[in-house]
Amino acid sequence: MFQIGDKIVHPMHGAGVVDSIVQKKVDGVVREYYILKLPVGGMMVMVPTEHCAEIGVRPIVPGEEAERIIAQLSSIQVEMTSNWNQRYRENMARLKSGDLLEVARVIKGLVQREGERGLSTGERKMLHSAKQILISELVLAQNAKYEDVEARVEQALA
Repeated sequence: MFQIGDKIVHPMHGAGVVDSIVQKKVDGVVREYYILKLPVGGMMVMVPTEHCAEIGVRPIVPGEEAERIIAQLSSIQVEMTSNWNQRYRENMARLKSGDLLEVARVIKGLVQREGERGLSTGERKMLHSAKQILISELVLAQNAKYEDVEARVEQALA
């Protein structure tokens, strides 16, 4: 169980800090929720405490791991199918895995595809979300500014 102030990651929303733990009544059932405050956009996410493992909520990676992922970005090899539907499902599964390296693969693959053929609206949104997920965790792991981490990620992808 996480505590207030812990830095954690929700696979589909990115990294944030546990702002509070509250009890809410939803559909007639009282449950405990973590209120996760995301640094990007100031969004708040309610995460049911009893389903954290199923959802894939986990602590953020250590700073050294974050540095290693940034260093590996430029050398990641990605194979993507040409079938957009299958590619979208594969990328969504990678994002839901919560593994930062898999999120980086999604970003790298979509950036490459964007340069070659352009992206559909759905894939453009997915690329934006994947970057937010990756950068939000790297920012918290390294206690860095969002702009600085974003610039390093963009440089590694170039």
